[in-house]
Amino acid sequence: MTGPGGLTVAAALANAKAMGVARLDAQLLLAHALRCDRTWVLAHDDALLSPSAAAAFTAHAGRRAAGEPLAYLVGEKEFHGLTLTVNAHVLVPRPETEGLVDWALELLNGELAHAAPARVLDLGTGSGAIALAVKHAHPSAQVAALDASAEALAVAAANAGRLGLHVEFHHSHWWEAVARRHFHLLLSNPPYIRPGDPHLAALQHEPQLALTAGSGGLAALQAIVAGAAGHLEGGGWLLLEHGHDQAEDVHALLRRHGLRDAQTRVDLAGLPRCTGARR
Repeated sequence: MTGPGGLTVAAALANAKAMGVARLDAQLLLAHALRCDRTWVLAHDDALLSPSAAAAFTAHAGRRAAGEPLAYLVGEKEFHGLTLTVNAHVLVPRPETEGLVDWALELLNGELAHAAPARVLDLGTGSGAIALAVKHAHPSAQVAALDASAEALAVAAANAGRLGLHVEFHHSHWWEAVARRHFHLLLSNPPYIRPGDPHLAALQHEPQLALTAGSGGLAALQAIVAGAAGHLEGGGWLLLEHGHDQAEDVHALLRRHGLRDAQTRVDLAGLPRCTGARR
């Protein structure tokens, strides 16, 4: 971790700060470059970086300053107690989506506890975050997941293998690969941002296919809801993540397609984020 001269830990962090990188991000990037943990970085201000570590850190700090997600640079992100490998082929899992998993687990341990085993489908799985979190917390569930991106599925399958969690993966545009199958629980964090939304500028490094949808951001939600009733067992639930201003639209979609008892839950910021209904 040290060398005969050159950049110290303190100087490296100061350089990153001057580039506009947040201190915590800089510490984590430096720990990644040094193959150590953040605690070591905090305790060794005067340690010297090897030339290769200094070069790797400087390059990553520059990319972080340009807006590339920290998770892509360090190659992983924690989600619902799991450490997931991520790259630019998948969205970075976010804390808001953990609320969707929590709701799913409440149903599996409560209203859907009679299903033995419960069949669960994650539509648009990306890194596999939702499917793997459900399988990890509820091992008896039979969990399947699909995505239209073969590259995303490769990431999800690798995460499943590394974590030792059995999830059935399908390369599919929404319902195509499960046309004749029925599930007790359907879950999705689909693309729901409107094309041209100003927030997309901050998400430029993430896969746009997983972020945006036509029809005012509702196209993917419409496709999922339209097929849900035909894939749900009686009493089964569909849970969806959506934009903070889309709850009313999602409620209307659910009513239009015969799903009932719709309810919405808020995220960590108190904004409407997840809506669910049952057959």
